[in-house]
Amino acid sequence: MTNQLIVTRVFNAPVESVWRTWTEPELVKRWWGPDRFTCPSAKIDFREGGVSLVAMRAPNEMGGNEWFSIWVYTKIVPMKSIEFDQSMADKSGNKIDPTKVGMPSDFPEVIRVEVTFKDIGGTKTEMTVTHHADMGQMAVFAKMGLEQSIDKMVAIFSTTN
Repeated sequence: MTNQLIVTRVFNAPVESVWRTWTEPELVKRWWGPDRFTCPSAKIDFREGGVSLVAMRAPNEMGGNEWFSIWVYTKIVPMKSIEFDQSMADKSGNKIDPTKVGMPSDFPEVIRVEVTFKDIGGTKTEMTVTHHADMGQMAVFAKMGLEQSIDKMVAIFSTTN
């Protein structure tokens, strides 16, 4: 098992546009969650010390359950990097034990997330998302979910260019 989950993508968009996918609630709602999952709400308090609350809803054929996560921002370097601690939460934004919402006992209570942005020229941006945590038995699904979420983020720009 590894203590890092890393996904890198190149976007056909400038850094400022890719950055906004993390800071604007309507954009977060378009990509948060794996394929066929939706994000019905995203309350974003984007500042160091701020806490965002995002929801993820399974499709009806998979039970339609909703899960909530909080992102507690620890460091923000505009247009360069975002660091936050991600935890499972209740719908009010209170941190909860992941096992209370059906996660396995080895699922981390806190996932330290680092997102970096790099201008690679020609209005292209490379973004890397790193989860610093041992995802336990959910590691394969966590990687797949993160990759699918980032693919949805890439699609935002393929439909607007």
